[in-house]
Amino acid sequence: MNWLHRGKKADPFDYSRKWSLRCVFIAGCVFLYAPIVVLIVFSFNDSRRGGNVLWKGFTTKYYERAFANEELMLAFGNSLTIAVVSTIISVILGALTAVVLWRFRFPFKPLYEGLVSLPIVIPEICIGVSLAMFFSTMGWTSTGNTVWPFNLTNIIIAHITFSFPFAAMVIRTRLQSFNREMEEAAKDLGASDYRVFKDILLPHMKPGLIAGALLAFTLSLDDFVITFFTSGPNAVTLPVKIYSMVRFSITPEINAASTLLILITLVLTFTALKYQRVNENH
Repeated sequence: MNWLHRGKKADPFDYSRKWSLRCVFIAGCVFLYAPIVVLIVFSFNDSRRGGNVLWKGFTTKYYERAFANEELMLAFGNSLTIAVVSTIISVILGALTAVVLWRFRFPFKPLYEGLVSLPIVIPEICIGVSLAMFFSTMGWTSTGNTVWPFNLTNIIIAHITFSFPFAAMVIRTRLQSFNREMEEAAKDLGASDYRVFKDILLPHMKPGLIAGALLAFTLSLDDFVITFFTSGPNAVTLPVKIYSMVRFSITPEINAASTLLILITLVLTFTALKYQRVNENH
């Protein structure tokens, strides 16, 4: 069939358009990801200053120093604790919310859907300020007498507030592909509502639950704005700790800690996207 195209000349406009789109794509990738690549590369730079752009040699000692920094590791432990607890509660609330919105019809349902989606569209700084005012009004402020991990309660509540709507959206998307004839057949065979939920609906929701949990965990782990407004002096997370260190000077330990946080976030994000594809294909 190549003889059909032998006499046809290439359109120079189409050729230039393809190259212009490629240039825009490459420029966008460089603009977005070059700072991250530079941060990771210079976390291995054998220099006393983290902001030094001159390569002094390869080393991993600043990762060792980062792990040896007790305050940094305490902040990392706080971040993991907050992320795990808030993820578990967010997935439970998100699953219940998704089932309610998917299965039932009730008055003011669009209003309820809008309220559930509100934390997604509201700027984080507004959520942080409002939650800080709420905790202050209720007297739920972190003090030095609070025993760990209860001094993280305010941050956990704040993270649940903005995490569970994302989990609910992912789980509800998964429920859209559920075949209700399976549920009706199980009930015809004598299964109770609990058995139907446990043996049929819950296994179908599993990929959505995992994807929602990974998304909620990632959002909680790297959140800064809301955590900054709701954390107390004895409840510092890793992003807040890195910010406080950067205010004085950029050290190689900051590059190493930031690189570890980026890698954890990337792994969780790619895993969540993988399970999201499972949701769409099944």
